[in-house]
Amino acid sequence: MSPTKSLPLIEPVADEAVEPCCPPLTERTFTAEEAERTAKMFKALGDPVRLRLFSAVASHESGEACVCDISDVGVSQPTVSHHLKKLKEAGLLTSERRGTWVYYRVEPSVVAAMGRLLTGAPSGVS
Repeated sequence: MSPTKSLPLIEPVADEAVEPCCPPLTERTFTAEEAERTAKMFKALGDPVRLRLFSAVASHESGEACVCDISDVGVSQPTVSHHLKKLKEAGLLTSERRGTWVYYRVEPSVVAAMGRLLTGAPSGVS
């Protein structure tokens, strides 16, 4: 049996400025570019399998999840990979390859911006 080695987790920088994707819905009408960007994120979450995968990553105890831990969503492994790719393309997840496995993390700045978009909370309030 080979010895295992723990890899350090990359912590998000707390002071990192969060650039919102768009203004709150109640602030003003979206530009065409803002609407396109926002629709892409919500479309990615509009699929039940993607929403389950996103939830599995977001609720994982370490803040990140190995694809091996979240792939039991009732579809084949290639389909899981396709859905994770769509979530990454929408900017909702980031990933890091470690050996043969890929670990996924929720992109906190995007999720915070989406929350502000829906609630109308000012940028400085979480």
